[in-house]
Amino acid sequence: MADVNFTLVTEFILLGLTDHAELKVALFLLLLLIYTISLVGNLGMLLLIQITPKLQTPMYHFLSCLSLIDACYSSVFAPRMLMNFFVERETISFSACMVQYFLFVSLLTTEGFLLAAMAYDRYMAIVNPLLYTVAMTKIVCVALVIGSCVGGVINSLTHTTGLLKLSFCGPNVIRHFFCDLPPLLKLSCSDTSMNELLLLIFSGIIALITFMTVMISYIFIVAAILRIRSAAGRHKAFSTCASHLTVVTLFYGSISFSYIQPSSQYSLEQEKVVSVFYTMVIPMLNPLIYSLRNKEVKHAVKRAKEMKHILC
Repeated sequence: MADVNFTLVTEFILLGLTDHAELKVALFLLLLLIYTISLVGNLGMLLLIQITPKLQTPMYHFLSCLSLIDACYSSVFAPRMLMNFFVERETISFSACMVQYFLFVSLLTTEGFLLAAMAYDRYMAIVNPLLYTVAMTKIVCVALVIGSCVGGVINSLTHTTGLLKLSFCGPNVIRHFFCDLPPLLKLSCSDTSMNELLLLIFSGIIALITFMTVMISYIFIVAAILRIRSAAGRHKAFSTCASHLTVVTLFYGSISFSYIQPSSQYSLEQEKVVSVFYTMVIPMLNPLIYSLRNKEVKHAVKRAKEMKHILC
């Protein structure tokens, strides 16, 4: 029987964001507002890009995909998190926990690949503008998006399959508000060394590849911008990638702060706050960053409002 893989735990108990009753209503209203803005912003950005002919370019093709991913990404956590504020015992079934983790890793990894593809797009537009239309064809853009999704699914399947091979004999309390790998590994009564190795190899390599792609692209971009003689030309070139650079900084900054820190400095409450930031706040901020810093998007929003008034 020792060689048979079995699972005694059929559900997990999520500790949630807080156990202070007086904070629950305020947190519920705040997170509901964040989630609503995230959905409206991302789905609105996606619709705006689809209906605006001027935005049918590779950069906005990637942005529309990013908006769709962010809308799905925040929806993995928000509905259950909001519902759990009003239940006495925050539980999640074993299968639902595995599905949540699979979607979390898949969408997170896909976003990392997509941000790297967007950095490459900005590199081609600024460093090699004469070759841009040849290099960034519709087929290339679609291939980069599909490749990002496939990479996300493969990475997620690897870790989720590894989790399914573990035995969970109890306790079943996850000291978090969602099913993340580190707290799940702590609950397993099996040897988790292989899971930790897979995390180090797969996620480490993917993070290194995507981050280095972004960094190398921006090194060449900055060098190209500095060669532009006029200040107006430099400002215009930099403004085309400022929004993406802001999004990349927020994405990698929050993920690094959450997962790359000494164990002696680990704080559960701090971890929960950072997790809320990269699971819900960043998906809300991304469309706001692109709409506030991008002239073409602001003009498209203005035209959409004018059309609405005309139709009304």
